[in-house]
Amino acid sequence: MSSTARVRVGRYNLGRTLGEGTFAKVKFARNVETGENVAIKILDKEKVLLNRMVGQIKREISTMKLIRHPNVIRMYEVMASKTKIYIVLEFVTGGELFDKIAGQGRLKEDEARKYFQQLINAVDYCHSRGVYHRDLKLENLLLDANGLLKVSDFGLSALPQQVREDGLLHTTCGTPNYVAPEVINNRGYDGAKADLWSCGVILFIIMSGYLPFEDSNLMSLYKKIFKAEFTCPAWFSTSAKKLIKRILDPNPKTRMTMAEVIENDWFKKGYQPPRFETADISLDDVNAVFDVSDESSNLVVEQRVERPAQMNAFELISTSQGLNLGTLFEKQMSLIKRDTRFTSKLQAEEILAKIAVAARPLGFTTEKQNYKLKIQGEKSGRKGPLSIVTEVFQVAPSLNMVELRKARGDTLEFDMFFKNMSPGLQEIIWKPSKGAQAQV
Repeated sequence: MSSTARVRVGRYNLGRTLGEGTFAKVKFARNVETGENVAIKILDKEKVLLNRMVGQIKREISTMKLIRHPNVIRMYEVMASKTKIYIVLEFVTGGELFDKIAGQGRLKEDEARKYFQQLINAVDYCHSRGVYHRDLKLENLLLDANGLLKVSDFGLSALPQQVREDGLLHTTCGTPNYVAPEVINNRGYDGAKADLWSCGVILFIIMSGYLPFEDSNLMSLYKKIFKAEFTCPAWFSTSAKKLIKRILDPNPKTRMTMAEVIENDWFKKGYQPPRFETADISLDDVNAVFDVSDESSNLVVEQRVERPAQMNAFELISTSQGLNLGTLFEKQMSLIKRDTRFTSKLQAEEILAKIAVAARPLGFTTEKQNYKLKIQGEKSGRKGPLSIVTEVFQVAPSLNMVELRKARGDTLEFDMFFKNMSPGLQEIIWKPSKGAQAQV
């Protein structure tokens, strides 16, 4: 591959893109002074200002500063250049809980309970600080090197000032399969009750290995959610079934509360509350990020360093399930995800050309930029036109990793797009024998 510019911001060297949204990118980075690996969320100031998103971005930064909990991703610092805002976050190496389920299937009840306890601890703490996540799903639950659960992605969180006079939130958001029925109704909802519903969906998935509510037709999916139309597998214990059915109650008024979950006998088995220090958090510096001057200590300089566009071993591992590279070669389970990866022995130019050919009959235009391919939907979906970024990374002289990630639009629509395009990718994807896989 040709060389590409690697950027240094302050004391951080930026690496590959981990995620991408309408107003921000998240990149892997390394602190050159300490060697510590972090994730940096990068926001374009001009886009934020032009789209009048200052209030929302301030809320997101404030949210992350307010939360200090062992099961929540930590925000270390906020920096700004003349054109961008940089939010430095904790980077965890255990992958997503999604990858763990996709790789090994459903969890045994005791292990599922352990993760559910950590999830409830984190969400309950957020609620005690007046913060509601509103997009809880497996992809937003990460694992550190010790297997400790970490809740991430507060881009859709809500602070108390977003609650209206009726005491409810009114913004419809979240991922369809995880969202509570009252959120879909768009008549206002209790953020804590809606978050708890999503926690119940997550518990069902990690114990069963599949979604409780699933349908290729969005309206049919919503009908199932409105009626709480699901069946627990036979291997669920009676106590677990009762708990899940009380959490996935379509009526928020009779739905179990967070306090009741914590007092539930099934939940309390082997329960160990987290120990951590609390501290008063100041938000005084948040406004300063949007108004830096040459004298500001937060102002950083961007420096470009030329280096080959290759993925090193640590970055490769960071895309997989902890240290298990086997998940790169396995078909993932039927859960909704915002990105997907596969390996190929074809050259990068040939890979991108074949992907472009496969995408066009589905109503998508393509634009190639070096070793990236931007795929843009021509029709507007639930959250506007679907936009996908495809990027090729060299992991060995004759092996490339291909990543397709949703940049804009609806996650369910991205999932359907990839499923429809998959038949046209069969000659691209490398499927090693078991022996070859073990040698990687």
